[in-house]
Amino acid sequence: MTSPEPEQPDEEPPSRRGRPPESIEEEVGATHRAWLEFLRNRLFTSGLTLDELVSRSGYSKSRLSELLRGKGYYPGWEITYSVVRALDLPAWPLRRLWTAAAREANKNLTWIESRIHDVQPLGPEERPVAHHGFTEAMEKPYTAYARVFLQSDQRAQWVVAETFDILWLTWEEAVASPNTPRHAWLLLRSRVMCRAHQRHDGRPDLRTAALSTATQAQIPDLGARLAQIEKLARFFDAIAQLPRDQLDVTVLRYLCGLDPDAIPGIVGLSPAFTHTLDHHARGALNGIHPHTDTRE
Repeated sequence: MTSPEPEQPDEEPPSRRGRPPESIEEEVGATHRAWLEFLRNRLFTSGLTLDELVSRSGYSKSRLSELLRGKGYYPGWEITYSVVRALDLPAWPLRRLWTAAAREANKNLTWIESRIHDVQPLGPEERPVAHHGFTEAMEKPYTAYARVFLQSDQRAQWVVAETFDILWLTWEEAVASPNTPRHAWLLLRSRVMCRAHQRHDGRPDLRTAALSTATQAQIPDLGARLAQIEKLARFFDAIAQLPRDQLDVTVLRYLCGLDPDAIPGIVGLSPAFTHTLDHHARGALNGIHPHTDTRE
């Protein structure tokens, strides 16, 4: 009689991850895309299939598929919240992002409030303590930077608020990175640049910032003021040609007027490297416009 074959170890179960949803529709707005990309990524990494998400959310596969692609009308908060709850995600930052994206999609306040009232009120907002401290420290410099490119206090504040909510949603990733301030700064920069007016070559267009400088505003003669604006517009255009990190340091120091000693902590770079960036940027700008004082 043949002896029974030895029992084989249990095989590792196949991955339960479903196929990632089809790509997001091209016309989806910047804020809508931001929270959609986060939801899609969390769904994929959670291992849940779309069928399982259907079971947890209570919505059909076709409705959820449209939601995850940004297809059709902007989704209500009720279906969005059903996915947020199914994935056990922080609801407060996602509701703010959903609200901002609804405004971006030209939904009026009545529609937004009605959709929010379709869902039971959220519990208390309990953000990570470290995240709260970080955002308090960075709110003013981040807003000043955003204002330079967006030329609007309101738009700058919205982008910074959006950045902080995305940062909350990805806080574990941020603190696990080797440089949390750098991680956060690059997030802010990406949110600003996706809204900043771009030149044909992809560079941000800073020329309109020349209209808001104190120097030209103090010139009484209109002809002289227009000449000064033209000069500054060319100079600001030269700033936009700087490499990324030189551009950021220049904007923070000279256009936002921040203390040079504070800038390394804001952009997440060492003081020595930040000083080198500043030195090279001033050298490059002096070579292009030798008679323009950066302090203007």
